[in-house]
Amino acid sequence: MTQALAIDVASFAARLPKAELHLHIEGTLEPELMFELARRNGVSLPYASVEDVRRAYVFSDLQSFLNIYYAGCRVLLKEQDFYDLTWGYLERAAAQGVRHAEIFFDPQTHTDRGVAFETVVTGIHRALEDGRARLNITSGLILCFLRHLSAEAAMRTLGEALPFRDRILAVGLDSSEVGHSPAKFKNVYDHAREAGLLAVAHAGEEGPPAYVWEALDVLKVRRIDHGVRSIEDERLVERLVEEQIPLTVCPLSNVKLRVFPNLKSHNLRRLLDRGLLVTVNSDDPAYFGGYVGENFRASAAALDLSREQLIQLARNSFVASFLPNDAKHAYLDDLDRIAGQASLKTIS
Repeated sequence: MTQALAIDVASFAARLPKAELHLHIEGTLEPELMFELARRNGVSLPYASVEDVRRAYVFSDLQSFLNIYYAGCRVLLKEQDFYDLTWGYLERAAAQGVRHAEIFFDPQTHTDRGVAFETVVTGIHRALEDGRARLNITSGLILCFLRHLSAEAAMRTLGEALPFRDRILAVGLDSSEVGHSPAKFKNVYDHAREAGLLAVAHAGEEGPPAYVWEALDVLKVRRIDHGVRSIEDERLVERLVEEQIPLTVCPLSNVKLRVFPNLKSHNLRRLLDRGLLVTVNSDDPAYFGGYVGENFRASAAALDLSREQLIQLARNSFVASFLPNDAKHAYLDDLDRIAGQASLKTIS
């Protein structure tokens, strides 16, 4: 592929209408907002400047990232803080073609610091409602349990969440994967399903394919977040293909956290070629060097993805979403129209 063509395809990738299904709202805390909220709330930071924060974003693994991630969350104290955080993400997402977002939040990170669950969920929810009205982005909110904490703590958090059931789409599982298998949270997920909540879980990022099996069979999730290590188990790959279970893949995150040494070695294209329902997402973009548009653009360039493959990834994002079927079809029709117009421009 020539350099000019590569740039054109990468730009096309970033502009495509898409859904984002793997995005931690706390992971969109840009250093500038971190400092603004620290000043607003009188919180002392262990960094001298925005540049000092960015220099700290060099990670050896998932845990080294989480240490900084949780430290940054200390500035989030008031409802308006959560609103500003979420609104900042939505503005960036809208500029990169995001039409629908299913957003993770980590209430335990905040309630364990004395911030009320209501404060967290209300601030985020207000921003999502404004995003729908002002930016035309539909959305859903996914409550994630921190897997390094106990199942009992997760159950208490679920109890706190149920009065706000109308604002929450699903439950998920994140934080330190290794040593914390999905099965630990079986009872919590059972109760969440009884309350009408859908289910997803992080599995197969640093953890083994066995964790993906557990997430599917024990937690009965509808989507696997990350899942890139699934390819190590051929029987698992066959199941994921047959059942079209989505994988919400985060390429730049995987490189930043050393799951892959570089983007050229990422298995996104292999997963796509095998027929898996893979999607491209940004995970914690303030820390990992790019929002979803940058993930599409960088993946297109590094893996030599064609326009057809990029359109397929964008289609997958809507298919894998928890949107009602009529909304999915409307977004898919819009994607096909825009992709078709772009192809005509290229031909002319």
